[in-house]
Amino acid sequence: MLYWAVVCLVIAIIAGVLGFGGIAGTAAGFAKILFFIFIVLLVVSLLVNALRGKGPKI
Repeated sequence: MLYWAVVCLVIAIIAGVLGFGGIAGTAAGFAKILFFIFIVLLVVSLLVNALRGKGPKI
């Protein structure tokens, strides 16, 4: 999911440079939403593993 957030961010940057403001804003908003969903899922996953007594895999 983090990959898709980065892809949307790159699309937003390219669209912004080329002057497509509406597309750039939409892609940036979508990237922001995906990033926050990724962060929430990461925290939930870490909490579940901590409650089960498992440490993070390195």
